[in-house]
Amino acid sequence: MLKENLRILRNLNGYSQEQIAEKIEISRQAYAKWENGQTTPDLEKAARLAEVYGVTIDSLLKTETLEGVGTVPPAPAGKNIWGSVTLGDRGQIVIPKAARDHLGLQGGDRLIVASDEHGVALIRADFFEEKMRDLMARLSAIPEE
Repeated sequence: MLKENLRILRNLNGYSQEQIAEKIEISRQAYAKWENGQTTPDLEKAARLAEVYGVTIDSLLKTETLEGVGTVPPAPAGKNIWGSVTLGDRGQIVIPKAARDHLGLQGGDRLIVASDEHGVALIRADFFEEKMRDLMARLSAIPEE
């Protein structure tokens, strides 16, 4: 798990083993052993790796797989991949339980549906509405030219 994530993240970020080793102040050989699964970093080094890659220590240690894709890179800190869902005939989806629990979502909660050309996002309506009110208040406070 860790070794796969280290290799994936290093390649995604375009680093060589030498460059990562320099960033966390170890030898290239020590880093190579982590990627090969021969040894594992101590907590301090794992924290440095997580910082360099912009992920959590926890996500460095877990391997996420998605149906039809296989192993996927760890999500950036504060982001999550909950798996896939199937769109029903009438457009309904079931949000995975782990995601509902993590986000504190319950039946009857209102969500805003947003999208771009690549996909759909669901945002808690109370959060979205609060941010929009804050934005509009700031915009109305700007003097006109």
